[in-house]
Amino acid sequence: MKTVFSGIQPSGEVHLGNYLGAIRNWVALQDQYRCIYCLVDYHALTQTYDVKDMSARVWDVAIDLLALGVDPERSTLFLQSMVPEHTELCWVLNNVTGFGDLERMTQFKDKSGTQADNINVGLFDYPVLQAADILLYKAELVPVGQDQVQHLELARRIARSFNHRWGRVFPECNPLLSSTPKILGLDGQAKMSKSLGNSITLSEPEKSVRKKLARAATDPARVERTDPGDPDKCNVFTLHGFFSDDDTRGWVRQGCTTAGIGCVDCKTKLADNVLAHLGPYYERRAALAADRDRVRDILHAGAEKARAVARRTMDEVRGKLGLWR
Repeated sequence: MKTVFSGIQPSGEVHLGNYLGAIRNWVALQDQYRCIYCLVDYHALTQTYDVKDMSARVWDVAIDLLALGVDPERSTLFLQSMVPEHTELCWVLNNVTGFGDLERMTQFKDKSGTQADNINVGLFDYPVLQAADILLYKAELVPVGQDQVQHLELARRIARSFNHRWGRVFPECNPLLSSTPKILGLDGQAKMSKSLGNSITLSEPEKSVRKKLARAATDPARVERTDPGDPDKCNVFTLHGFFSDDDTRGWVRQGCTTAGIGCVDCKTKLADNVLAHLGPYYERRAALAADRDRVRDILHAGAEKARAVARRTMDEVRGKLGLWR
């Protein structure tokens, strides 16, 4: 059985974009692969954050992942900082990574532009730690969106360089590209992001979900209620594709193109379906939030399983490096 690795930053509660773009795929992959899922808290240090909030952020994401269907009986779920071999392997891999390769990473260019007051070495070296995350478990497959393909290709080159210099240890991982289109935020302009304020957090109360969807941008051509629209240019209709059945989508498409329904009708129906879809998640999340010991035990057990694999890999790496033990 092939190994899948993926990680998520503990940036707070999970939003719709995280769920649709990644986590629902994580859940589905558990039926086919040996899955290792990691809360990458060391990656989160590259951004400015409030120290007192970090623990709560970790809890929120862990609870959300479990409530959405990541099953500790079928997957390994753990916290990156609980497995020190991640950073140890990162240091080793730094020695076969070219400065120019990191300089060309588009995400570094983008992020260094948005956080100009905190352009740190960790932000620059982020892709090497990401490569270490993957290679430590010799993962063959990594579920990613198109925006992460460049990082994954670098991980492949790093594995190749290590194997060439010191001897074969690592397989070259391959992407599992998501078929999900980019989930735009409620502004209809940028990718859904908590930092941009254009997201819906899964754990938000019903009133907040309805209010946010009511303000969501639609097809800009529909200025008046009587104007026909183009559903394929409307981000709200894209969300119907995930939460509504064929009959509802057909009703929305017909009503939008003929101005038979207004955007308010479309958004109200979407809100109903989003809330119905998330009903089981709300129940599981409440139960997990009330049983912190269970969540803690799952993360500790996951870290032990991950460390067992990580230790074996690092023993092999140290042997290739000629380090004394």
